Amino acid sequence: MTSKTSESTPPDKLAPRPSFIPKVNKMTASDITASLKAGFSDFLARPVMSGFFGLFYAVFGILFVWCLVWLGKIWMIIPAIIGFPLVAPFAAAGLYEMSRRLQKGESFGWSDILGVMANQRKREMGWMAFVTLFIFWVWIYQIRLLLAIILKNASFADFDGFLTSVFFTPQGWTFLAVGTCTGAILSAALFSVTVIAMPMLLDRETNFVSAMLTSIRVVTKNPTVMLSWAAIISVTMLLSLVPAFLGLIFTLPIIGHTTWHLYQRAIPPVDKNPVEPSP
Repeated sequence: MTSKTSESTPPDKLAPRPSFIPKVNKMTASDITASLKAGFSDFLARPVMSGFFGLFYAVFGILFVWCLVWLGKIWMIIPAIIGFPLVAPFAAAGLYEMSRRLQKGESFGWSDILGVMANQRKREMGWMAFVTLFIFWVWIYQIRLLLAIILKNASFADFDGFLTSVFFTPQGWTFLAVGTCTGAILSAALFSVTVIAMPMLLDRETNFVSAMLTSIRVVTKNPTVMLSWAAIISVTMLLSLVPAFLGLIFTLPIIGHTTWHLYQRAIPPVDKNPVEPSP
């Protein structure tokens, strides 16, 4: 079925308002709980369509790792797997649109959701994709730099040799410690600028800079709540990667739907939300 309320569909291209960002709400742990329940409900409402996005992401991850093995880039496998969840917010755009329509009580089909996703290339979402992929590239580059500096004499002829060098040598422990700290900083930065910005760009008439500023303000105004949500995402996504990425078929959709509802709780609706000049 297709939507009968086409006027609520995000326009193909919106003229962004660069000088204002919305006010944000004060949040509590109950907002995460309620959002998780709503996200799980959205998943159950359309499990096949939701699972498709998780399956696509999982297959992409499997092919990505296979390509690294085929190219002989053994050293990239672990940092790629750990950094792979960094691009999840952009992959969840279709899930945000599903939740938006379910929330409004609209019917929709595959063409509706995929069409909205395709139209994002004409809007500001493309810039957010660039930001996400750039930080992922920085993550991979700094791992390569740390390998060259700390594990310069280690042998990475095969995956077992790489694991031995990283987990069973003093140099490897230093590499893990420094790499973990660097990765945590990059992950925190990316989470702060995308967690609210991604669903906001799909939902509202704004530009990506204002969306990122709004996302940062939500995180700084609600550090405990948003840090808790970041921890839930990190642990869930990493555990989902263990069974050959297949756990993502279920966890990615639920996290995506939940993020939409958390965004709805973080920012009042457009018609009830005063704006203020951006810094």
